[in-house]
Amino acid sequence: MDNALQDLMYSISTSVIEDKFVKLTLSKPKNKQSDLKNVYVKMILLKGSNWLSFTYKHNTKDIVKNFAIEDALQQLIGLLDTSFFAANLLTSDMDIALLSNEKGSLKLIKRPVDKRAIPEREHDHAKSRLINPSNSWWFQLGITDRQGNVLPSMQFKFKQINKYVEILDGLIKQIDFQGTVKVVDMGAGKAYLTFALYEYLVINRKLDVQITGVEQRPDLVEKTNRISRSANLENLRFVEGMIGNFAVKEMDVLIALHACDTATDDAIAAGIKAGAQLIVCAPCCHKQIRQTMKPPFDALPMLKFGILLERQAEILTDTIRALLMEKHGYKSQIMEFIETEHTPKNLLITGIRTTKNIDIEDVDQKIDSLKKQFGIEKHYLETVLG
Repeated sequence: MDNALQDLMYSISTSVIEDKFVKLTLSKPKNKQSDLKNVYVKMILLKGSNWLSFTYKHNTKDIVKNFAIEDALQQLIGLLDTSFFAANLLTSDMDIALLSNEKGSLKLIKRPVDKRAIPEREHDHAKSRLINPSNSWWFQLGITDRQGNVLPSMQFKFKQINKYVEILDGLIKQIDFQGTVKVVDMGAGKAYLTFALYEYLVINRKLDVQITGVEQRPDLVEKTNRISRSANLENLRFVEGMIGNFAVKEMDVLIALHACDTATDDAIAAGIKAGAQLIVCAPCCHKQIRQTMKPPFDALPMLKFGILLERQAEILTDTIRALLMEKHGYKSQIMEFIETEHTPKNLLITGIRTTKNIDIEDVDQKIDSLKKQFGIEKHYLETVLG
């Protein structure tokens, strides 16, 4: 074994024994076409001993495997021999980098650092989640088996559901709800997220809620109502309707995930008009602005390329949506919903109603400037808001 590689293995082993290990990263794939892009390693407590947990980062999935120290070192030697040019070890008092090249030459660089905090070691107990897969409705929805184990084919979907609830948890905690919380989920679909929201609000937060899922497909409405009744989930119901024409006079929370094109605008407008305290939308498709954009290509040459014009239309559409929400009294935010490797449509637009004074003239100037710059006459949300 090369001296540099042997030195790195010794440093890893020592840092684990002395509880100085922070993290290890393997990067720079030797095969650029490889599906495996990185490997991240952390230390955990498993079966009463120190183990190393490997996260193999692929294009479309993550794979986690845990190894006892000796086995972990053999895994690292093999990965550095076949798959990666670089390894970076961080300990509480040292940065150590192993660099190699296509000729097989290895170089180890060590740099002392100021005292670095040790991360909390994870244990081998079940991960704490806001959603419990053992609840009966998850089996009826096709997420788990009868024993409450998440099906292999639904692992990512369940991860997405939990991510959604984590985001809502942070938003809802900012709001002081009074009385019954009225929630409308526009475009509920298979209702995974509607059931998750009910579970979070009622079982975890102990709130008094009324949740209505709106879905245009009658077979899904019938199915989700049947599941809700069989699980005795009071105040969770589903109705047949479309986002654009579903009349609702008052609500506290408006949810609309993956509403296509201007249906997102219809949902936002419905929430604003009903005085919702929280609006959460995951937009899908952005045809309206894309079809009306007439940007000055001489000033913005990158927009001559169709794919960049398409992306700019999406950015512009959602930016104006967020600004219009601000204009109507909401603190708006745009964030990532799920990882980009799973879907390009991963933005979440949120708005929390605020009592702060809004400089409407300033917001209007920003919107008008964007429309003028990109040759847009009207954003559809402006139309439905009047």
